[in-house]
Amino acid sequence: MDDALAILLALRSPELDVVGITTICGNVPVGQATENLFRILSLVDPPRGLLIGQGAAAPLRRPLETATHVHGADGLGDLDQFTNQSGQPRYPRPVVPGRLPSAVETWERCMRTHGPNLTLITLGPLTNLAQALQRPAIVAKGFRSIIAMAGAIAVPGNVTRAAEFNVYVDPHAAEQVLQADLPLTLIPLDVTTKVTVSREAITKLTARARDPVGQFFADATGAALDFADRVEGAAVFPFHDPLAVAVAIDPALVQLVPLHVAVETEGPVALGATLADRRRLRREHQNRPNVQVALRVQADRARRLITERLCRTSS
Repeated sequence: MDDALAILLALRSPELDVVGITTICGNVPVGQATENLFRILSLVDPPRGLLIGQGAAAPLRRPLETATHVHGADGLGDLDQFTNQSGQPRYPRPVVPGRLPSAVETWERCMRTHGPNLTLITLGPLTNLAQALQRPAIVAKGFRSIIAMAGAIAVPGNVTRAAEFNVYVDPHAAEQVLQADLPLTLIPLDVTTKVTVSREAITKLTARARDPVGQFFADATGAALDFADRVEGAAVFPFHDPLAVAVAIDPALVQLVPLHVAVETEGPVALGATLADRRRLRREHQNRPNVQVALRVQADRARRLITERLCRTSS
């Protein structure tokens, strides 16, 4: 659900010119993710010429492990349960094109049209980006910046004791991306878990919302809290992926630290762990930083930016 809110936040932010959106397997299989994207786009007036691609259907080397037990069978809190006053589905199933270009093909087209001044925001596993590194044109290195919601540096993981979900699903892709010398900013659980909203706050925020996005915010976050309460006993909804978009809007929301980060790709206990070299060694004995990592966040400012744009009272 937070992935969907992140997309809607990007589309409702005048600072961002969204030119392409691509899907990826992760919380749900990639086909379901693509259907979800079209469902989300039906809530807004998408930008003219928006390019859409369907990405990888499986991690590079591991079988896909989804998270439908947390996000619902459709990955969006089981949207079919929501109906309007006349009993009709509040979120009708969309018509999805029979064939879509791949994620990498979509990025290539974006670059041909808009040049190198592009920012990529990744909200799921990094498989698409790892595949882009294999292209002769080195598509991945054509981005001005890449902001990735991924990892856990000094806090526990959210799928295992060590690993954050996006990295855990495809640790080999994450490791390839981290070692590829990209203009990469990591938004890990260290900061995303600090930007949250409670059920009571959601009720207040959406009480006067009149547009479809505000209604979806109420339904999605409420469903997410229902699932999280059953699975984790959680009482708040964390804005994991919306924070990555918020940082693209306002980079000053987070404090970045240059670190060398590697991913555990084999260990049975720490598979998918993001290991940062934070030792105070003399520089010549340290690995060169390969990523900028957000370790502090202005949580109140970030929360306000996200909620005000998603829960505005008019379309």
